[in-house]
Amino acid sequence: MKLITNANIVTASLQFLGTFECEAESIRDIGPGSTSLPAEDWDGDYLLPGLVELHTDNLEKHLMPRPKAMWPVLPAIIAHDAQVAASGITTVLDALSAGDIDSDSTRNEFLMPCAEGLRIADAAGALRADHYLHLRLELAEEKLIDMFAPFVHDGRLKLVSLMDHTPGQRQWTDLSHYRTYVGGKRGWSEEKIDSMLEVLLRRQQAYADANRREVIRLCRQCAQPVPLATHDDTTIDHVDEGVADGVTISEFPTTLVAAQAARRRGMGIIMGAPNVVRGGSHSGNVSAAELARNGLLDVLSSDYVPSSLLHAAFLLQKVGYSLPEAIATVSRAPACMVGLNDRGEIAAGLRADFLRVRIVGGIPVVLETWKAGRRIA
Repeated sequence: MKLITNANIVTASLQFLGTFECEAESIRDIGPGSTSLPAEDWDGDYLLPGLVELHTDNLEKHLMPRPKAMWPVLPAIIAHDAQVAASGITTVLDALSAGDIDSDSTRNEFLMPCAEGLRIADAAGALRADHYLHLRLELAEEKLIDMFAPFVHDGRLKLVSLMDHTPGQRQWTDLSHYRTYVGGKRGWSEEKIDSMLEVLLRRQQAYADANRREVIRLCRQCAQPVPLATHDDTTIDHVDEGVADGVTISEFPTTLVAAQAARRRGMGIIMGAPNVVRGGSHSGNVSAAELARNGLLDVLSSDYVPSSLLHAAFLLQKVGYSLPEAIATVSRAPACMVGLNDRGEIAAGLRADFLRVRIVGGIPVVLETWKAGRRIA
């Protein structure tokens, strides 16, 4: 049994100074006030639920720490896992890509090795956080179905997102933003960008629609229901197309109009935590804060910076969220969105995933991370 007192406890709806008790892997009791029993004094630090991350490609940074410098898969997974746990994330959906619009990308080479590496590390008890799979499917990829099919009956698969990063639409509606991005990140010349634009448009026309239909058919065959998400919805038509296909999540909508349409159609809305921390989108799209102010934000995702998840949640207080409401966007809401109903909240009977957090220089800092009653960071 672990007993903690004088903690600033944040539940799904309340915040209070109180006492927390867990036994084995579960939360046994919480309540306001102190206790006469011997307990660990947290001196007013926050006691928050373990964070639940639905979309992070952070593993890719560990697989390629420098341009064209490939790292062994298993060490990359272990380093990624350690960073995730230190950021307060106790459950993570690793967003593995199947397909890429970049002809120089190595993402396809890493799909199966990463999935197998995660399995090996988990079986060996080498992972701190719980790891599940989020398959990001690039619909214009010629070999997409062959890549996706092996995962249809994989019990780790918790989310599938339908992506089309072809420049000229969705995230890259404004081609000037695309040119700036690839020119800076990949050093492409204007001539190289022009030639790639032609290739990418041909690929989209040849494969995207057929791949989308087949992916949806395969998802309906999964052993357990797997939520579908659309990526970078920009127009009402994008949202309506997704709803017609059984999509329930709009991931990173790029416009206020698309987010409003998603809300009207009952879709969950995910936005990037880095967007909140940086004060806007790096692609020139709608800001997560604007969506939050309009009641159009359900879940935050750390995307490419694990530590941004908790930081962004606290920043939501500046746009009118209470702290319980803000913390729910990175814990209870994402857990429920993918059917992980045993975690994501400080409540009796749920799994004892919790954090000790202290505010340092105005920034929330994770001091301790606990998963299922065991400290992991």
